[in-house]
Amino acid sequence: MSKHFFWVLLISLVLTGCQTASNIQNSNSKTDLEADADSDATPADVNKIGFIDTVPPVSPDDNDTSSSTQDVNTQEQQKASKPQPPKDLWTRIRNGFKLNLNVDKPRLSSQLRWFSSHPGYLDRVSKRGERYLYYIVDQLQKAHIPTEIALLPIVESGFDPFGYSHGQASGPWQFIPSTGRMYGLDQDWWYDGRRDIIDSTHAAIAYLTRLNKMFDGNWLLALAAYNSGEGTVLNAIQKNKREGKPTDFWALDLPKETRAYVPKLLALAKIIKDPAKYHYKPIFIPNKPYFESVNIGGQLDLAQAAKMADISIDEVYLLNPAFNQWATAPDGPHRLLIPVKKAALFRANLAKIPKKDRVTWIRYRVEAGDNLRAIAKSHNTTVNVIEDVNKMSSTLIRVGQELMIPVAGNKISSYTLSSHQRLLAKQDRAPGRNRIKINYTVQPGDSLWAISNKYDTDSTTLARWNNMGLADPLRPGKKLVIWLEPKRQANSSNRSIIKKVVYTIRSGDSLAMVANKFKVTLNEIKKWNPEVGEQKYVQPGDKVTLLVNVVGG
Repeated sequence: MSKHFFWVLLISLVLTGCQTASNIQNSNSKTDLEADADSDATPADVNKIGFIDTVPPVSPDDNDTSSSTQDVNTQEQQKASKPQPPKDLWTRIRNGFKLNLNVDKPRLSSQLRWFSSHPGYLDRVSKRGERYLYYIVDQLQKAHIPTEIALLPIVESGFDPFGYSHGQASGPWQFIPSTGRMYGLDQDWWYDGRRDIIDSTHAAIAYLTRLNKMFDGNWLLALAAYNSGEGTVLNAIQKNKREGKPTDFWALDLPKETRAYVPKLLALAKIIKDPAKYHYKPIFIPNKPYFESVNIGGQLDLAQAAKMADISIDEVYLLNPAFNQWATAPDGPHRLLIPVKKAALFRANLAKIPKKDRVTWIRYRVEAGDNLRAIAKSHNTTVNVIEDVNKMSSTLIRVGQELMIPVAGNKISSYTLSSHQRLLAKQDRAPGRNRIKINYTVQPGDSLWAISNKYDTDSTTLARWNNMGLADPLRPGKKLVIWLEPKRQANSSNRSIIKKVVYTIRSGDSLAMVANKFKVTLNEIKKWNPEVGEQKYVQPGDKVTLLVNVVGG
């Protein structure tokens, strides 16, 4: 009995000791975990986040405090031996090159000579693309596309987000309207998705991926099709097949622009691959995000956005070039790209402002003769916006009715890169010295060809002066500018100095009298002053612009 009791007592003591040791070990483990967490944890650095409202994922191993010292040392060694990402974005781009650049073709050599002899141009487009290049490279690599394609916006638009061609192509990737809509890029008065940095990049990747598959992985043919259309390239391939000729890019009979298009990209890639060989030093671009995408939850005045982010309004437009007007589009996208260093400040300030106060509102009382179109135009908005805001079921309005209208919070002229202000700046930019600017109002039945023919120029030049495409609609009432060049004397011995003179019509004057006084013709006065020239009579106080040879008297 006593022997049995002794063994029971001994077993109990052993079990109690094991439990105590276990409790002590668990207590110590918890203490170590809390200590490690307190010493290593750091707040998420929003200045290093490149995408919308995200934080870097946490590795499961980061909180595994039960790992042995040997495991920790192994992890540190692996981390130390793992290649670190390059600090320079050009190095990252160079490392992702996949195209065959060992090509010796006259067309390629020609482009190489031009780019390598214009380093200032390469610097300008690189600086312009600095805002967008990291995002483009990142998206290309996620889609497993050669990073040479990151240089394509240089060929397309010179990295000008507002670039617009005479063929109606727009944005850094130069989508025409139809292709843009095919890839989900909406285009209206408020917003043009072809200039949206995020959406247009995704659309370009989708389009290029489809073209690459269509041409069995041949990137040169895919790029040629991106420029001139897949039908053009397919027809050229079929023609060469019928004639027993090679069907590679260099052998195809393609449009002149396309024949130079692919060599331009390859030339840029060769220079970036080995800049020292071409005596070029690329400007440093950090291999890190330039902007964050911030959800704004509704329409926002862009001047107010600039103030909240403590950046210039030009910076807001350059990062968000898709917005045509003074505010983001009422129907979205409800996001703004903000420089990484300013994103946290912008979010904090945005949270303080109620949605109803993010645009300025006025109360407008309808007067006799008003219509919604005229009211919308005078307030820099659209009929649809007024209808939506005021819950209107039709465009009918009545005298005395009050309408709520969103308006710009600042002077319209302060929105320097809005669509309207860019147009005005373009129209004010004289193409040469001693040119005279003519303001022309489009009349019913007018065309670019008819107007350019009347003023001794050509349709392409007229369209360029007015930031238009050749196929853009020309509606009556549209304001155009025409830059006239004074005609020189045929006889070089008759020296001439042409000056622009603005003459105010006096009582008793007629256009014929003015023409005789300044030794110009009546037809020239009418050409230089189309609005005055259309009047039957001129009135005292009317102003006419003249090109006068001050040497010839």
